[in-house]
Amino acid sequence: MLKYRVISGLTIGAGVLLGLFWLPAAGILAVLLALGIGGQAEFYRMLRRAEIPAFTVVGTIAGIAFMTARFLKAGPCSGGMGPGGWERIVLVLTLLAVFVRQFPQKYNTRPFETMGCTLLGIWYVPFLLSFISDLMYTWEQGGWGVLPATGRLLVLYLIVVVKFSDIGAYTAGRLFGRHKMIPRLSPNKTWEGFAGGMLLSVAASVGFSVVLDGFLGKVPLPLGHSIVLGLILGATGVVGDLFESLLKRASSTKDSSAAVPGMGGLLDVLDSLLFGAPVLFVYAGLVLTR
Repeated sequence: MLKYRVISGLTIGAGVLLGLFWLPAAGILAVLLALGIGGQAEFYRMLRRAEIPAFTVVGTIAGIAFMTARFLKAGPCSGGMGPGGWERIVLVLTLLAVFVRQFPQKYNTRPFETMGCTLLGIWYVPFLLSFISDLMYTWEQGGWGVLPATGRLLVLYLIVVVKFSDIGAYTAGRLFGRHKMIPRLSPNKTWEGFAGGMLLSVAASVGFSVVLDGFLGKVPLPLGHSIVLGLILGATGVVGDLFESLLKRASSTKDSSAAVPGMGGLLDVLDSLLFGAPVLFVYAGLVLTR
Protein backbone atom coordinates (compact mmCIF):
# COMPACT_ATOMS: atom_id res chain seq x y z
CA MET A 1 0.00 0.00 0.00
CA LEU A 2 2.82 2.42 0.87
CA LYS A 3 4.50 1.73 -2.48
CA TYR A 4 1.34 2.59 -4.41
CA ARG A 5 0.80 5.62 -2.20
CA VAL A 6 4.28 6.95 -3.03
CA ILE A 7 3.88 6.25 -6.76
CA SER A 8 0.49 7.98 -6.83
CA GLY A 9 1.84 10.92 -4.86
CA LEU A 10 4.79 11.42 -7.20
CA THR A 11 2.56 11.10 -10.26
CA ILE A 12 0.07 13.64 -8.92
CA GLY A 13 2.91 15.98 -7.95
CA ALA A 14 4.38 15.83 -11.44
CA GLY A 15 0.94 16.48 -12.91
CA VAL A 16 0.42 19.49 -10.65
CA LEU A 17 3.74 21.04 -11.70
CA LEU A 18 3.01 20.38 -15.35
CA GLY A 19 -0.41 21.98 -15.09
CA LEU A 20 0.64 25.03 -13.11
CA PHE A 21 3.58 25.92 -15.33
CA TRP A 22 2.55 24.84 -18.82
CA LEU A 23 -1.21 24.33 -19.18
CA PRO A 24 -3.22 27.21 -20.69
CA ALA A 25 -6.34 28.48 -18.94
CA ALA A 26 -8.66 26.18 -20.92
CA GLY A 27 -6.62 23.17 -19.79
CA ILE A 28 -6.69 24.33 -16.15
CA LEU A 29 -10.47 24.71 -16.35
CA ALA A 30 -10.78 21.21 -17.81
CA VAL A 31 -8.72 19.76 -14.93
CA LEU A 32 -10.77 21.61 -12.28
CA LEU A 33 -14.02 20.43 -13.89
CA ALA A 34 -12.76 16.84 -14.00
CA LEU A 35 -11.86 17.00 -10.29
CA GLY A 36 -15.19 18.60 -9.43
CA ILE A 37 -17.23 16.07 -11.40
CA GLY A 38 -15.26 13.15 -9.98
CA GLY A 39 -15.47 14.45 -6.42
CA GLN A 40 -19.21 15.05 -6.70
CA ALA A 41 -19.74 11.58 -8.15
CA GLU A 42 -17.99 10.06 -5.13
CA PHE A 43 -20.03 12.20 -2.74
CA TYR A 44 -23.34 11.20 -4.33
CA ARG A 45 -22.18 7.56 -4.39
CA MET A 46 -21.68 7.71 -0.62
CA LEU A 47 -25.20 9.11 -0.29
CA ARG A 48 -26.59 6.15 -2.21
CA ARG A 49 -24.71 3.73 0.04
CA ALA A 50 -26.24 5.49 3.03
CA GLU A 51 -29.65 5.20 1.31
CA ILE A 52 -30.07 8.98 1.17
CA PRO A 53 -31.79 10.21 -2.01
CA ALA A 54 -30.34 13.05 -4.10
CA PHE A 55 -30.73 14.55 -7.57
CA THR A 56 -27.35 13.50 -8.88
CA VAL A 57 -27.73 14.75 -12.46
CA VAL A 58 -29.09 18.16 -11.41
CA GLY A 59 -26.34 18.53 -8.81
CA THR A 60 -23.57 17.60 -11.22
CA ILE A 61 -24.78 19.96 -13.96
CA ALA A 62 -25.08 22.77 -11.41
CA GLY A 63 -21.56 22.05 -10.15
CA ILE A 64 -20.14 22.24 -13.67
CA ALA A 65 -21.97 25.52 -14.35
CA PHE A 66 -20.85 27.07 -11.06
CA MET A 67 -17.19 26.13 -11.46
CA THR A 68 -17.13 27.38 -15.04
CA ALA A 69 -18.76 30.69 -14.11
CA ARG A 70 -16.39 31.18 -11.18
CA PHE A 71 -13.32 30.39 -13.27
CA LEU A 72 -14.29 32.68 -16.17
CA LYS A 73 -15.18 35.53 -13.84
CA ALA A 74 -11.93 35.18 -11.87
CA GLY A 75 -9.62 34.95 -14.87
CA PRO A 76 -10.09 34.94 -18.63
CA CYS A 77 -13.40 36.85 -18.61
CA SER A 78 -13.01 38.96 -15.47
CA GLY A 79 -15.52 41.79 -15.19
CA GLY A 80 -18.35 40.23 -17.12
CA MET A 81 -21.76 40.72 -15.51
CA GLY A 82 -20.54 42.53 -12.42
CA PRO A 83 -19.13 41.24 -9.13
CA GLY A 84 -20.33 37.70 -8.65
CA GLY A 85 -23.01 38.14 -11.33
CA TRP A 86 -22.52 34.83 -13.14
CA GLU A 87 -22.26 32.91 -9.90
CA ARG A 88 -25.43 34.44 -8.44
CA ILE A 89 -27.37 33.51 -11.56
CA VAL A 90 -26.07 29.93 -11.44
CA LEU A 91 -26.93 29.61 -7.73
CA VAL A 92 -30.46 30.96 -8.21
CA LEU A 93 -31.07 28.66 -11.18
CA THR A 94 -29.66 25.75 -9.16
CA LEU A 95 -32.11 26.35 -6.32
CA LEU A 96 -34.99 26.60 -8.77
CA ALA A 97 -33.91 23.43 -10.57
CA VAL A 98 -33.67 21.45 -7.31
CA PHE A 99 -37.06 22.71 -6.10
CA VAL A 100 -38.78 22.07 -9.44
CA ARG A 101 -37.17 18.62 -9.69
CA GLN A 102 -38.73 17.78 -6.32
CA PHE A 103 -42.29 18.68 -7.41
CA PRO A 104 -43.07 15.46 -9.33
CA GLN A 105 -41.54 13.25 -6.60
CA LYS A 106 -44.90 12.27 -5.09
CA TYR A 107 -43.56 8.98 -3.72
CA ASN A 108 -40.44 10.55 -2.22
CA THR A 109 -41.10 10.74 1.52
CA ARG A 110 -37.77 12.45 2.25
CA PRO A 111 -37.82 15.77 0.37
CA PHE A 112 -35.68 17.59 2.93
CA GLU A 113 -32.85 15.06 2.67
CA THR A 114 -33.15 14.92 -1.12
CA MET A 115 -32.92 18.67 -1.69
CA GLY A 116 -30.48 19.36 1.15
CA CYS A 117 -27.99 16.63 0.19
CA THR A 118 -28.17 17.56 -3.49
CA LEU A 119 -27.17 21.11 -2.56
CA LEU A 120 -24.53 19.88 -0.09
CA GLY A 121 -22.86 18.01 -2.94
CA ILE A 122 -22.55 21.33 -4.80
CA TRP A 123 -21.30 23.33 -1.84
CA TYR A 124 -18.88 20.69 -0.61
CA VAL A 125 -17.01 19.99 -3.86
CA PRO A 126 -17.51 22.54 -6.70
CA PHE A 127 -18.01 25.57 -4.43
CA LEU A 128 -14.95 24.95 -2.25
CA LEU A 129 -12.82 23.81 -5.20
CA SER A 130 -13.67 27.04 -7.03
CA PHE A 131 -11.60 29.03 -4.55
CA ILE A 132 -8.58 27.70 -6.41
CA SER A 133 -9.75 29.83 -9.36
CA ASP A 134 -9.72 32.87 -7.06
CA LEU A 135 -6.22 32.05 -5.86
CA MET A 136 -5.05 31.78 -9.46
CA TYR A 137 -6.29 35.15 -10.70
CA THR A 138 -7.27 37.58 -7.92
CA TRP A 139 -3.90 39.28 -7.45
CA GLU A 140 -2.63 39.05 -11.01
CA GLN A 141 -4.92 38.85 -14.01
CA GLY A 142 -4.33 36.55 -16.94
CA GLY A 143 -6.02 35.70 -20.20
CA TRP A 144 -6.27 32.33 -21.89
CA GLY A 145 -2.53 31.67 -21.66
CA VAL A 146 -0.56 30.08 -18.85
CA LEU A 147 -1.29 31.04 -15.26
CA PRO A 148 0.14 34.30 -13.89
CA ALA A 149 3.10 33.85 -11.54
CA THR A 150 1.24 34.89 -8.38
CA GLY A 151 -1.61 32.45 -8.92
CA ARG A 152 0.84 29.69 -9.77
CA LEU A 153 2.78 30.23 -6.54
CA LEU A 154 -0.32 30.52 -4.36
CA VAL A 155 -1.77 27.24 -5.60
CA LEU A 156 1.60 25.49 -5.33
CA TYR A 157 2.02 26.87 -1.80
CA LEU A 158 -1.45 25.62 -0.81
CA ILE A 159 -0.85 22.12 -2.14
CA VAL A 160 2.63 21.73 -0.67
CA VAL A 161 1.77 23.04 2.81
CA VAL A 162 -1.46 21.06 3.14
CA LYS A 163 -0.01 17.85 1.73
CA PHE A 164 3.10 18.16 3.87
CA SER A 165 0.72 18.29 6.81
CA ASP A 166 -0.86 15.04 5.58
CA ILE A 167 2.57 13.43 5.17
CA GLY A 168 3.72 14.58 8.60
CA ALA A 169 0.53 13.33 10.24
CA TYR A 170 0.73 9.96 8.49
CA THR A 171 4.40 9.43 9.34
CA ALA A 172 4.25 10.62 12.96
CA GLY A 173 1.04 8.71 13.54
CA ARG A 174 2.55 5.48 12.24
CA LEU A 175 5.74 5.91 14.26
CA PHE A 176 4.57 7.50 17.50
CA GLY A 177 0.76 7.43 17.51
CA ARG A 178 -0.69 6.42 20.87
CA HIS A 179 -3.52 8.79 21.75
CA LYS A 180 -6.56 8.77 19.48
CA MET A 181 -8.05 12.09 18.35
CA ILE A 182 -11.66 11.30 17.44
CA PRO A 183 -11.90 7.51 17.05
CA ARG A 184 -15.63 7.79 16.36
CA LEU A 185 -14.76 9.49 13.05
CA SER A 186 -11.25 8.27 12.22
CA PRO A 187 -9.78 5.44 14.31
CA ASN A 188 -6.27 5.90 12.88
CA LYS A 189 -5.79 9.60 13.63
CA THR A 190 -3.76 10.40 16.73
CA TRP A 191 -2.66 13.54 18.54
CA GLU A 192 0.95 12.59 17.88
CA GLY A 193 0.14 12.47 14.17
CA PHE A 194 -1.59 15.84 14.43
CA ALA A 195 1.54 17.35 16.02
CA GLY A 196 3.73 15.87 13.30
CA GLY A 197 1.43 17.30 10.64
CA MET A 198 1.53 20.77 12.19
CA LEU A 199 5.31 20.66 12.42
CA LEU A 200 5.78 19.71 8.77
CA SER A 201 3.16 22.17 7.46
CA VAL A 202 4.87 25.03 9.31
CA ALA A 203 8.26 23.90 7.99
CA ALA A 204 6.93 23.87 4.43
CA SER A 205 5.33 27.31 4.85
CA VAL A 206 8.49 28.82 6.34
CA GLY A 207 10.50 27.22 3.54
CA PHE A 208 8.40 29.08 0.94
CA SER A 209 8.88 32.36 2.80
CA VAL A 210 12.66 31.93 3.04
CA VAL A 211 13.28 30.66 -0.50
CA LEU A 212 11.03 33.29 -2.12
CA ASP A 213 12.24 36.20 0.06
CA GLY A 214 8.88 36.67 1.77
CA PHE A 215 6.69 36.92 -1.35
CA LEU A 216 4.37 34.63 -3.26
CA GLY A 217 4.42 36.70 -6.42
CA LYS A 218 2.51 39.86 -5.51
CA VAL A 219 1.28 38.46 -2.19
CA PRO A 220 3.66 39.07 0.72
CA LEU A 221 4.44 36.17 3.04
CA PRO A 222 6.58 37.46 5.93
CA LEU A 223 8.22 34.89 8.17
CA GLY A 224 5.81 35.46 11.07
CA HIS A 225 2.77 35.06 8.86
CA SER A 226 4.25 31.96 7.25
CA ILE A 227 4.32 30.31 10.69
CA VAL A 228 0.74 31.34 11.49
CA LEU A 229 -0.55 30.36 8.08
CA GLY A 230 1.28 27.04 8.22
CA LEU A 231 -0.51 26.23 11.48
CA ILE A 232 -3.89 27.38 10.16
CA LEU A 233 -3.65 25.45 6.89
CA GLY A 234 -2.39 22.34 8.67
CA ALA A 235 -5.29 22.44 11.14
CA THR A 236 -7.79 23.21 8.38
CA GLY A 237 -6.56 20.22 6.41
CA VAL A 238 -7.22 17.99 9.42
CA VAL A 239 -10.77 19.39 9.67
CA GLY A 240 -11.34 18.62 6.00
CA ASP A 241 -10.00 15.11 6.43
CA LEU A 242 -12.19 14.49 9.48
CA PHE A 243 -15.25 15.81 7.67
CA GLU A 244 -14.75 13.32 4.85
CA SER A 245 -14.16 10.59 7.44
CA LEU A 246 -17.55 11.48 8.92
CA LEU A 247 -19.16 11.05 5.49
CA LYS A 248 -17.42 7.71 4.93
CA ARG A 249 -18.48 6.47 8.36
CA ALA A 250 -22.08 7.50 7.71
CA SER A 251 -22.04 5.54 4.44
CA SER A 252 -20.06 2.57 5.83
CA THR A 253 -17.31 3.22 3.29
CA LYS A 254 -13.56 2.88 3.83
CA ASP A 255 -12.52 5.01 0.82
CA SER A 256 -14.62 7.31 -1.34
CA SER A 257 -13.55 5.18 -4.34
CA ALA A 258 -10.51 3.33 -5.70
CA ALA A 259 -9.62 5.97 -8.30
CA VAL A 260 -6.16 6.72 -6.85
CA PRO A 261 -4.07 3.59 -6.06
CA GLY A 262 -2.83 3.58 -2.48
CA MET A 263 -4.83 6.68 -1.53
CA GLY A 264 -8.46 5.81 -2.22
CA GLY A 265 -10.70 8.17 -4.16
CA LEU A 266 -10.47 11.74 -5.41
CA LEU A 267 -12.12 13.02 -2.25
CA ASP A 268 -9.53 11.19 -0.16
CA VAL A 269 -6.91 13.28 -1.96
CA LEU A 270 -8.85 16.54 -2.15
CA ASP A 271 -10.54 16.60 1.26
CA SER A 272 -7.87 18.69 3.01
CA LEU A 273 -7.39 21.01 0.01
CA LEU A 274 -11.12 21.72 -0.30
CA PHE A 275 -11.11 23.47 3.06
CA GLY A 276 -7.60 24.87 2.72
CA ALA A 277 -8.26 26.82 -0.51
CA PRO A 278 -10.91 29.22 0.91
CA VAL A 279 -8.90 29.68 4.11
CA LEU A 280 -5.78 30.69 2.18
CA PHE A 281 -7.82 32.99 -0.09
CA VAL A 282 -9.45 34.77 2.86
CA TYR A 283 -6.18 35.07 4.80
CA ALA A 284 -4.33 36.41 1.79
CA GLY A 285 -7.07 38.93 1.04
CA LEU A 286 -7.85 40.12 4.56
CA VAL A 287 -4.44 39.86 6.22
CA LEU A 288 -1.54 39.64 3.76
CA THR A 289 -2.71 42.15 1.12
CA ARG A 290 -5.23 44.38 2.90
